[in-house]
Amino acid sequence: MHRHYCARILFGLLMLLTTAIQAAEIQVAVDRNPVSLNESFQLTFTASDEPDGNPDFTPLQDNFQIISQQRSSNSSWVNGQSSRKEQWIVRAMAKQAGDLLIPPIAFGADSSKPLKLVVSENTAAPQGNDEIFLEVTATPEQPYVQSQVLYTLKLFRKVQITQASLSEPEIKDALVEKLGDDSTYATQVKGVDYWVTERKYAIFPQQSGVFTIAPLILNAEYLSNQRQPRFNGFFNRPDTETRRVASKAITLNVQAVPASFKSPNWLSAESLTLSETWSDAGLQTKVGEPLTRTLTLSAKGATVGQLPELLGKTAIDGIKTYPDQPLLKEDKQSDGLTARREEKIAFIPSKPGEYTLPALDIVWFNTKTQKMETGHLPSVKLKALASAEDTQTSAQPAAADVQPEQPNSQIAASPITVTSSGDTLFWQGCRRPWRWAGC
Repeated sequence: MHRHYCARILFGLLMLLTTAIQAAEIQVAVDRNPVSLNESFQLTFTASDEPDGNPDFTPLQDNFQIISQQRSSNSSWVNGQSSRKEQWIVRAMAKQAGDLLIPPIAFGADSSKPLKLVVSENTAAPQGNDEIFLEVTATPEQPYVQSQVLYTLKLFRKVQITQASLSEPEIKDALVEKLGDDSTYATQVKGVDYWVTERKYAIFPQQSGVFTIAPLILNAEYLSNQRQPRFNGFFNRPDTETRRVASKAITLNVQAVPASFKSPNWLSAESLTLSETWSDAGLQTKVGEPLTRTLTLSAKGATVGQLPELLGKTAIDGIKTYPDQPLLKEDKQSDGLTARREEKIAFIPSKPGEYTLPALDIVWFNTKTQKMETGHLPSVKLKALASAEDTQTSAQPAAADVQPEQPNSQIAASPITVTSSGDTLFWQGCRRPWRWAGC
């Protein structure tokens, strides 16, 4: 009985020793320590033997953002002995500054050891020698409500970016429109050469008050800045780094509609044009035929939703009107957004005569001069001519009008013959022309 008990203890110790021998040792290393808050770093987990299972990197996500993962294996035969090495490379970025702990990572029953990482706060403004930085501006910073604000983003870089993602401008109670295509050019900052990618937006605050345009966030992966490109041995890719870059926040003090603006319809713009064209330059037509008027309103620094209706609702006696659906268009150029509204209306007169269309006035606020102005079209006189049928009917004389005047009874007693000579008629036997009642 005692022998069996000792054998069991010995067997258990052997099993524990075997398990300890078979457990894979997993080492963890970081490419640099400390690291900056907005810079990526590389964690390398290395196992000399195949671990018990695949790694579970979920605990890393508490304090770190996992950007990418790679795995490689390498086998070698040296002096008659074989060796195998497994590696997992994780590129990550800290979510907060401070002394952070890389937690133990489980590989099935195996596990790596914890590692302390120092993450420093990096809030210094760009000094002109950073690999990547952002600059943003907003003009004006004290706009009027519903007026255009030009928001310009510039991405400066002196390294080659392989891939990147950029957030969009966010501001409460505002319309945001991207303007045109991005432009790329070269420049110098404090004697350092940079490539610049410039992007512009038009922002239209819809409420007055103080608003903040949140910082834009750029996540960029770029080639390491080294004299000689160094390639890793796993997927034959060059070494890259990932960095998160944030722009500054911008505060807008949005002003309400000025008290001097008396029109009920608020319209602000940098410039405004109001024009008209007609299907007939002489401004005339015939009864029953259309005469088409085209009105065009163009405003730079405004949206189509701000442009008012152009055609009046006043009825004109003797003319029927047939308006078309308005055409709305926005032109997005790098210098701002231009809104355009076009309206067409056909005038068809029901009787001949002259008709007067009232003047058209569009009151607007010039954001450059800070003054109220008026787009004006003068009143217009239209002429309606009689139709061809009306002209032909009015040109035919009545039958009673062409009957000659009956002569008096004395002349009628004798037979009389009427002859013509030129345009003058004569009585035969009477030398007086038929312009007199008697001979």
